[in-house]
Amino acid sequence: MAQALTYLDRPWLKSYKLGPYKLETSLAPYPKEPVFAVLDKAAENYPTQTAILYLGRSIQYRELRGQVDRLAAALSKLGVQKGDRVCLFLPNCPEFILGDWAILKAGAAVVPTSILRSDEGLLHEVGSSNAKIVICREDMLERVLAAREKSSIEQIIVTSCDGYDVADVAGPLPRGVHKLRKLLAENEAVPPQVDIDPEVDLCELAFTGGATGIPKGVMVTHYNRYSCIHLGFPWALKPLNRGFVGKASLFIALPMFHAMGHYAHQAGAHLGLRIILLPDPRNTEMIVNYLKEYRPFIIPAVPTQFMRIAQADLGRMNALLLSGAAPLPLEVSEAIKKKTGMPISQAYGLTETSPLTHLNLSAFAKITGFMAKEKAGIGVPTPDTECRLVHSETGQDVPFGQPGEMLVRGPQIMRGYWPTPGSGLDAEGWLHTGDIAVMDEEGYFQLVDRVKDMANISGMKVYTIQVDEVLFRHPAVLMAAAIGVPDPEIPGSERIMAFVTLKEAYKGRVSAEEIKNFCRQHLAPYAVPTFVEFRDALPLTVSEKVFKKALRDEIIAQMKVGGDQ
Repeated sequence: MAQALTYLDRPWLKSYKLGPYKLETSLAPYPKEPVFAVLDKAAENYPTQTAILYLGRSIQYRELRGQVDRLAAALSKLGVQKGDRVCLFLPNCPEFILGDWAILKAGAAVVPTSILRSDEGLLHEVGSSNAKIVICREDMLERVLAAREKSSIEQIIVTSCDGYDVADVAGPLPRGVHKLRKLLAENEAVPPQVDIDPEVDLCELAFTGGATGIPKGVMVTHYNRYSCIHLGFPWALKPLNRGFVGKASLFIALPMFHAMGHYAHQAGAHLGLRIILLPDPRNTEMIVNYLKEYRPFIIPAVPTQFMRIAQADLGRMNALLLSGAAPLPLEVSEAIKKKTGMPISQAYGLTETSPLTHLNLSAFAKITGFMAKEKAGIGVPTPDTECRLVHSETGQDVPFGQPGEMLVRGPQIMRGYWPTPGSGLDAEGWLHTGDIAVMDEEGYFQLVDRVKDMANISGMKVYTIQVDEVLFRHPAVLMAAAIGVPDPEIPGSERIMAFVTLKEAYKGRVSAEEIKNFCRQHLAPYAVPTFVEFRDALPLTVSEKVFKKALRDEIIAQMKVGGDQ
């Protein structure tokens, strides 16, 4: 009798196909080079290709490398040494990309911080990381100066809001504050020679977990990130390389500080792509206009962006649409596919995984002209990525086809949480993702819920993502989120509460009871929302995910106030 397969047998390898093309099952050994080698190679191989297109301004890869080398030299003169941390406190702009590569060439690690962070959040990230320098825009200078008084910040580099290549920063500056434009003019394009150990030295110290608690610093090494770059688009799209490498465009409307946006620009440079950078990830009108005007080949976005884009008339497109960072509702995917003719693929990963572990290859196959059967979900683990689904309480592997917490292990997994190597991983090097998933017989994975978002209704498990999916099927729903809230009548149990944002044409015309009745047609009785609340907008995290924790905390606080009265 044949022995049953286990997750360690990697049953997904048989699904490593892009339409009719077979894909490599392993990419080992991975290059042990610093990540900035990506830019140097792009400048050599595609010197005149546009590296960045931003608000009508463009810079070629050869020019970008020269400016990066100048800034790296300036950072070195300002005291940046191997192993230091430098914070990028910038919106989406060319300065982010310029600063990112320059920090790495100076031997330091990038601390990418959102400009939407509170003053306390900024101070936590620069303080916890002991960042020596912050690069910011002039409209954020006062906030950084305030943080400098309470942290290890020694120097500040500031650029104008119009852009370093357009205008200089106005007025005299306080001590220790330097103009980016002046630093580029004063330094030669001769970066410091730094001996990088890719498996030990950090390229990034990104803080994550702000939606669930105090953000933790994730230590990503050069080897982690370079491996992850190779096992993404270069692997999945290798059969198409001749047609798009060094020629096509990558559209980035993702927040650059976020793991997905940060990774995207580096992966784009590896392929010599023109990066079309959008300044405001929340400006849906500009996103749609850019997509119509430039027709980029690769379009990564988060589900909330696709939700908004689905309302626009994009027209037919021949592009790779990729969703990540959160589960994509099926109804949103279908709406986009109906309008563009292209399915949305999904990717999965975490900041802790540099950030990619899974890709849905079935949707990618459309671009080859040989469409395989399209499958929902986050897809298959990328090469050399091990994955298991375990029972959240016993830790034992669950049978194929049953939900369990996803564990991952591979070359892209972080070195640990700052500042302790190995922290956040178990004794065997597995990262417990906190996500519940299920794997089918072809090795395709589908997310079911976050462990923390799963609701307990009188002992019955309700995966709130599945409730979200049903809510999105209602034609009036633009955005929705379901959560579990304490049941005041049954201690230890919960009830489902749904928050709904309606499409403009339906506002004032849909009742809470109609939403509940719709859910009763598609959900088990105990999973039907007990409460439905309509809102003009749902809270989003700084990375554009629906902020379920904020909703839950708000309702629990209201319940406590009500209980005290």
